[in-house]
Amino acid sequence: MHRRAVNHLRVQDPRLAEWIDRIGHLKMPPRRSPDPYLALLETITHQQLAGSAARKIWGRVAALFDEEGPRPEKLMALSEEQLRSAGLSRSKAVSMRAVATHNLSGLIPDAKGMRSMLDEDIFSNLTQIRGVGPWTVEMLLMFTLRRPDIMPATDYGIRKGFQVLYRKRKLPTPKQLLKAADIWRPYRTVAALYLWRIADSAKGPKKTSI
Repeated sequence: MHRRAVNHLRVQDPRLAEWIDRIGHLKMPPRRSPDPYLALLETITHQQLAGSAARKIWGRVAALFDEEGPRPEKLMALSEEQLRSAGLSRSKAVSMRAVATHNLSGLIPDAKGMRSMLDEDIFSNLTQIRGVGPWTVEMLLMFTLRRPDIMPATDYGIRKGFQVLYRKRKLPTPKQLLKAADIWRPYRTVAALYLWRIADSAKGPKKTSI
């Protein structure tokens, strides 16, 4: 499917095709976790942080638990202060506890359950959780569920990559980006991978939205 996606992007967008030739083949990064519950916790750690800093904090969060990891009942047994001792902000600690509460209540489907759900139904389900917004769900859809047509239009790196790709003076608004990204359907996920890499060619801090 990745090859089909790249071929489609080349045909649909000659300018992106130039960057694909320059960058070469990109692989999807390893899944953070096949378990949507754990993937949500890790993705919350990554909100508005550079990847290296987020990975360090996530490692410290994982170290708070035994070999079974941050199962929801174990996470709820920790205080907010204990979670924050790993480097989490207060809002992220609260969000993690909210995710654990929803999971204990059976409101977060497992991987098998999510595979049978439409993207919009997953959005509707998960964005009810405090601290879980569109960006967080998009990361889950892309990197855990491997959905092929996701475009995280609020992500700074995506917007920056689009700006560089099309030589725009300003960052596109999320609405503008989504409209322009229609030509990449049904493989916007792979286009997003290239936009992130294109953004790496430009200087500037990376930011993400919840």
